[in-house]
Parts: sequence; structure tokens; C-alpha cells
Amino acid sequence: MKFAKLTVAFVLLAIAVSASHAERIKDLVSIGGVRDNPLTGYGLVVGLVGSGDQTTQAPFTTQSLKSMLKQLGVALPANINPQVNNIAAVAVHAMLPAFVKPGQTIDINVSSIGNAKSLRGGSLLMTPLKGIDGKVYAIAQGNLAVGGLSVSSDGGTSLTVNVPSSGRIPSGAIVERTVGTPFGRSDNLLLNLHNPDFTTVQRIVAIVEKRFGAGAARSVDAATVRLRMPSNPGQHVAYISKIENLEIVPAEGAARIIINSRTGTVVIGRHVRVLAAAVTHGNISVTVSNDNQVSQPNALSEGGQTAAVTQSTIDVVEDRKPMFLFKPGVSLDDIVRAVNRVGASAGDLIAILQALKSAGALRATITVI
Repeated sequence: MKFAKLTVAFVLLAIAVSASHAERIKDLVSIGGVRDNPLTGYGLVVGLVGSGDQTTQAPFTTQSLKSMLKQLGVALPANINPQVNNIAAVAVHAMLPAFVKPGQTIDINVSSIGNAKSLRGGSLLMTPLKGIDGKVYAIAQGNLAVGGLSVSSDGGTSLTVNVPSSGRIPSGAIVERTVGTPFGRSDNLLLNLHNPDFTTVQRIVAIVEKRFGAGAARSVDAATVRLRMPSNPGQHVAYISKIENLEIVPAEGAARIIINSRTGTVVIGRHVRVLAAAVTHGNISVTVSNDNQVSQPNALSEGGQTAAVTQSTIDVVEDRKPMFLFKPGVSLDDIVRAVNRVGASAGDLIAILQALKSAGALRATITVI
């Protein structure tokens, strides 16, 4: 693998937590059925300074404008198509949080779907935001905050900074409808682990039963714990509040190595072990250089002409790196120290780890992202 700039990062995986470190259940799980819901909509941004859609290339913008004007009581002749460049057709999307109530506001994102150069200075007109079921859950409207910038001159010179064709409206949508959740409507509630692990699930069940009695919790699988809720729905909030603030020591994950093939970043988990193995790794560099020279004809030659001659030189250099020995059961510190000692780059390290895995000397799972 080749990298423009190789950087090796040796980092402990988040799953390799110290055995003495406890975490709240709140930070390890999510409540089943309690989640955000995506909303989308289609609208028009107006008030742009000549940076909107070229309506000849984006006819849907003109159609939307005519439809909006018709709803407002302005009827245009059928053969008239307004050619305006101060409007842009946009897609609006947002996330509707759980438990949000009608009348509250949420942030929205606005992105051009035509050929508008910039949305800076524009205002989004009233746009309904719908869920996957086709129902309207929020109404969006407001002035855009655009972080990008695009300028051009008559001579064809242009400059673009960031992305001027998208923007954001903080609190730009008013919620009109809520999405129901199972919370408060069932005698059982599910806790889903962010990182499934049988040991962690069992520890959650043990701490909940220790605090609230036998049968208060039951493990379903490696990712889910089923809680028995109080019979009085008015006690559910207080009950969950107590449970999510209980602390446990999460189980340490399996030995794993993560390799980012694009950046050359290598993350090695704390439990990675190497069996007895000897490793050597060398690189061969081939350099081709061209030297342009001038060839002159002999003094007595007739019709001779001066000509340019290119001479190529090829150099082959092989880096000779020492062999290093891994003793049985070496840990992360030993691996890092040995690789640094031979001056291996990220590409070298990846090759070494994959070779150790193929030889059966590496006790870890390698994941390339």
C-alpha cells in the first residue's frame, strides 16, 4: 500500500478500558424505541443575489415558483416561464428527537438540488417536513446561515470557500406532530448496548437486580436487557433515572487491530498478543532520472545537425533493516517498541501485521477500513 504521507498512530481501542474504571449505564445503552426520526421536505430559497438556479437548466424551480404563486392568488399565463436567478430549489432535512412536543423548534439543514452557486443571504419559504409515513411533522422557514462563499469575475476567475450551496437554520422548524414511543406504555422496557457484549449485559442485569431485587432485569441476548417496569406509569421516569445512573465496569473487548488504508493510521487494542516469531522487512527503491544533453556533429561532417539526447540512469537502493524477535505472548508495548526500533512506516507496519496474521502468530482480528 502506498501513502502520500505516512503516519503511524498507536492508540488503545475504546473497548480496552482499565479494569478499575466504571461507567454509567446511561453511557453504555440506548432505550429501545426511543430514537430520532428523519424528516425531509422540498422548498424554495428566495432573496439570492443572482446566485440562484439557472431556470433554463433547472425547470423544476420555475414550476415550483408558478405553483407557489398560484396558491397565493397570482395566476401566470401558461406560456410564461419566469426567468429569475434569485431563487433556488432546495431539499430540507432534519432529525426529530424523541419526546419533542408540538410548538418546540428543531434545527434544519438546507441543500441546493439545482445549479445554484450560493445560498448566502437567502430565506427559506414555508416548507412542510414529512416523515417516512408521508405525514407532516414540522414546518420549516427562516433565514439561512451559510458558511461557504463563492465569488467570480467577468474574466472567468472564481473562488469558492467551503460549500456555499448548503446552509443551516438553527431552530428553523416548528414541530407540529409527535412520534410515539413505547416508554410509559408497557410493563417492559429494553436497554440496547451500543457495543454488544455478553459479559457487559450480564453485569447490567446483576447490578439492576442487586439494586431493585430479583427479576428486575433479564438478559435477552448480547445486546439487549429487558427491564421489568413498575406497575404505576407515573414511576417510570424516576425508575429509569435510577437505573441509568448505576455504574458498572464494562467488559473489555476482543483483541482487534483497525487499519485505515487511506490515512495509514493503525489502532492496536490492548489485548493484542503475538506468539513467538522473527520478522524482517526491507524496501527496494527504484529511481529513474533523465539527463538531457546536446549532441554536436563533427567539424568535417556535411549536413550534420545539433540534436538533443536524453540519457536515463536507473538506481536501485534496498533498505536493509534488522530482524527483530517476538517472544511468546508479547503485548502492545512490545509490538510498538519493536516496530519503532526498525523505523517502520505505516505501510511497513500493515505488511508486518498481515504477515504475522497469515503465519498464525497474531492473536487479533484485523479490520481494514
